This record gives sequence, C-alpha cells and structure tokens, in this order.
Amino acid sequence: LRFVYRSRGPSLLVADGRLNTKGLGVASRSKTGRGRATVPIFLLVPQVRLPKRLNLDRDAERALDSVSGLIVANWVEGRI
Repeated sequence: LRFVYRSRGPSLLVADGRLNTKGLGVASRSKTGRGRATVPIFLLVPQVRLPKRLNLDRDAERALDSVSGLIVANWVEGRI
C-alpha cells in the first residue's frame, strides 16, 4: 500500500500494479504493465482532535517535588 496525500479532499491508501478483471483484483500476469491499475483501497478522513487525558509533565513535577521531602523524612526516622 502507498500513501497519496491530497491537499483537497481525503488522502488515499492505494495499491499499485493491480490487474483488474471483472472488478476483481488478481495477481499480475505480465511484467509489461498492460492492464495494471492503481486502485484506491482506503480513504483517509481527518479526525477530530481530542484533548490529552494525561498530563505527565504536571504529575512528574509533583512527584519530583515530593521526593526530597520523603527522603529527609525517612532518613531522620531511621537515625533516631
């Protein structure tokens, strides 16, 4: 399959070199290229953008801020 970008309309995924007989795609019979066609297989339609459900930067910052306090708290408890 090959991706074909089109600025107007949906992009395509196409199959190159299909030999089309009576509406059925079959394996090629000759290497000359006669009767071969590029056939669209899928139309790729743009989808709606969804907001990110996970904010990893915020969670990582929150975890980083709490690590130093946890180390100090456990260090002092172990020494006493």
